[in-house]
Amino acid sequence: MQLRQTIDKLLANFLVIIMAIMVLNVLWQVASRFILGSPSSFTDELARYLMIWVGILGAAYVSGKNLHVAIDVLPSRLSEKTQKRLKLIVRILVILFCLGAMVIGGSRLVYITHVLDQNSPALQVPLSVVYVVIPISGLLIIYYQISDILKR
Repeated sequence: MQLRQTIDKLLANFLVIIMAIMVLNVLWQVASRFILGSPSSFTDELARYLMIWVGILGAAYVSGKNLHVAIDVLPSRLSEKTQKRLKLIVRILVILFCLGAMVIGGSRLVYITHVLDQNSPALQVPLSVVYVVIPISGLLIIYYQISDILKR
C-alpha cells in the first residue's frame, strides 16, 4: 500500500503542476494577444499538449482512486457475490484494454514518431515526448487494477 500511496501523491502533485503551467500559459496567451497586440506563437500548442497530459494522466489518477464514472443500475440488482465477480471481470477487461491500446499501441506510436523524427511545429518538441504519456498512463492503470484485484 505504501507504493500506491506514493504513486498517488506523485501523480496528484504532477497533475497540479501541469494544471498550474497550463493556467499560466493561457493567461500569457490572452495577455499577449489582447494587451500586447502580438499573440505568442507557442502558447496554443503548449496548452494543447498539456491538456493531453492532464486528460490521460488524470484518467490514470481517477482509476487509482476508483472515482471513474460508472453506471451501476444492473450491478446494484445483483447479489453481492455476483457483483464481486462482475467487478473482477471489468477489472480484467480494463487491464486488457490498457495493455493492448495504451501500452502496446501507445508504445508503437511513440516509437514511430521517434523513428520518423516528428517534431511539433511551434515548440519543436519531439512528438514522441508528447505521446509517451499514453503508455505511462496505461501502465499506471494496469498497476492500479492489479493492486485492487490483489487487495480484495
